[in-house]
Amino acid sequence: MLEPNYRGSAGYGEKFRALNVRNLGVGDAWDVLSGIDALVAQGLADANRVGAMGWSQGGYISAYLTTHDSARFKAISVGAGISDWMTYYVSTDITPFTPQYLKATPWDDPEIYAKTSPMTYIKGAKTPTLIQHGATDQRVPPPNAFELYRGLQDQHVPSELIIYRGFEGVGHGPSRPKSSRAVMTHNLEWFDKYFFADPATR
Repeated sequence: MLEPNYRGSAGYGEKFRALNVRNLGVGDAWDVLSGIDALVAQGLADANRVGAMGWSQGGYISAYLTTHDSARFKAISVGAGISDWMTYYVSTDITPFTPQYLKATPWDDPEIYAKTSPMTYIKGAKTPTLIQHGATDQRVPPPNAFELYRGLQDQHVPSELIIYRGFEGVGHGPSRPKSSRAVMTHNLEWFDKYFFADPATR
């Protein structure tokens, strides 16, 4: 399993953290794809059996990959991911986050919001995609999940949306062993279906 520390994470200096400023999704996806390419080149991964999954920022990158580099993946799981930065900006409980990275509001620079939003590229989506989201998520509110799911359905991409109830706090992720188990069980079922099941049973 590859868990890349893509650009923008904390703890590696200001320069590293700033690498995805006005480059959200774009640079992060490069880092994930370059890691996959390295594993394939070393013979440690099968280029025809690659999946992606993540939660929150990782869910956003997974959504970005499912609309950008769909042919590279056999299945993808998007957990509490951002699908559209404008949708996120007007509904999140941490509104300052987006202008901090995109350096503008959607009204001042709609182009950068479009460039970095997975939904902008929905017509290119092909990978079977599981979408998981908390019903009361205040950090990345559920409209992000609804938007991605509807877009995938309209493109006839195999997709499933699961909305979980009972996440505590801001509702942004599993908060109890039972909900964590449910999330991982659904992921296992999804990837098993597309990696190991007989195609006739999908």
